Amino acid sequence: MFAEVTKVNRLTPGLVRITFSGGDLEDFISTGYTDQYINGYFVPTEAPYEVPFDLDEVRGLGAEFRPRPRRFTVRKWDNDEKTLTIDFVVHGESGYAGPWAQQAELGDKLQFKGPNGSYVPDPNADWHLFAGDETALPSISVSLEALGPDSHCVVFLVVDSQEFEVPVTSDASVDFKWLHRESTLEPSNLLLNAISEFEFASENFDIFVHGEASEVRELRRYLVSEYSVDPKTASISPYWRRNHTDEAWREVKKEWLSDQENDI
Repeated sequence: MFAEVTKVNRLTPGLVRITFSGGDLEDFISTGYTDQYINGYFVPTEAPYEVPFDLDEVRGLGAEFRPRPRRFTVRKWDNDEKTLTIDFVVHGESGYAGPWAQQAELGDKLQFKGPNGSYVPDPNADWHLFAGDETALPSISVSLEALGPDSHCVVFLVVDSQEFEVPVTSDASVDFKWLHRESTLEPSNLLLNAISEFEFASENFDIFVHGEASEVRELRRYLVSEYSVDPKTASISPYWRRNHTDEAWREVKKEWLSDQENDI
């Protein structure tokens, strides 16, 4: 499946919103999950092919030219207009997805698979705990927008500074706590410190915690030990790992997740 860029909007210095239409989006079927995602395929600059392409065929061209897969949360799917909106986290010129998003122009094409997903906020919870960083902001935003006025939510979100904050609207009652990396010498501890100092209203809460691997792991350990959270039913998962490229993280992620089970 592929689609074309129809709108580009830089929300913050580190976040670019791109809207797609056309291509194969007539066949896009939303999962209904608030964390639904696609796997985008980014073509190396010197590759002898362009979108759309046969994935099996181009994989046979060798490692140098194979498309690089990256996972992105669907920020919005408009079923009437058949438009797909993705928020891309950008940070310099390294990698594939970030530079592509920073340079994206109208008419550019992106090939992808999906969507998939697994999470929707539990309507029976007394309150909802959301925590993460920029990479979790799209799925947290969609979840907040899906909740009604009877829901209460607490959100802990790590970004570089105030200019990286993005307004999020919701009919629910939302206590949004922005945490700024520039305000501390140990930004990797921001989430854990903030949540460990927070007074939980009740233990019947819904959980969505996603972001950097080590930060998510420490927070998972804390929630399990302090509040008897069941990690098999809570939505707690790493999106990326500090000091690892996406390819390097993919190579060790399965083993890392297996080792994480020993924390409990």
